[in-house]
Amino acid sequence: MAWRTTSTRTAYENPWIRVREDEVVRPDGEPGLYGVVEVRQPAVFVVAMTEVDEVVLVTVDRHTTGRSVEVPAGGTDGEDPLAAAQRELLEETGYTAAAWSRVGSMQALNGVCEAPEHVFVARGLSLAAATGHHEEGISDVRTVPFPDVLAMVARGEITDGETVAALMYAAIHLGRVR
Repeated sequence: MAWRTTSTRTAYENPWIRVREDEVVRPDGEPGLYGVVEVRQPAVFVVAMTEVDEVVLVTVDRHTTGRSVEVPAGGTDGEDPLAAAQRELLEETGYTAAAWSRVGSMQALNGVCEAPEHVFVARGLSLAAATGHHEEGISDVRTVPFPDVLAMVARGEITDGETVAALMYAAIHLGRVR
């Protein structure tokens, strides 16, 4: 038996999210209450690769969790996901890319959220000029060899779940794992 929603109400909303409260019938047939965060726009994640097999990483100060090492990412703001990924890479790192591959899609925190996300691998990087990384809380942009990035995940230096998942999609795409 699947979940069934019997009624819903908006508990809170702003331009980025809506929080709704659903009265439900659970899979076991019992009634329940479920809170859901709806993200207004899908997000994009960019695993940008240099010619010498390095990944571009950013260090972000997150309001919720503090310092976080991540791949460039952001909301689509109503754009096509590829256009949004290209914009986010430039804004957050100053890089543009000649080649783009969409390598996967995922849902963030699917137990409490409706938050679609798209993952891209960008190659053929050229340094242009960053336009907005300070206002987004980005304190560092660096390149790290791909094997070292995986070691950072293993050591707990990269803890953002979406970055970890994006790196897995990239590793599969690049033939590093099967």
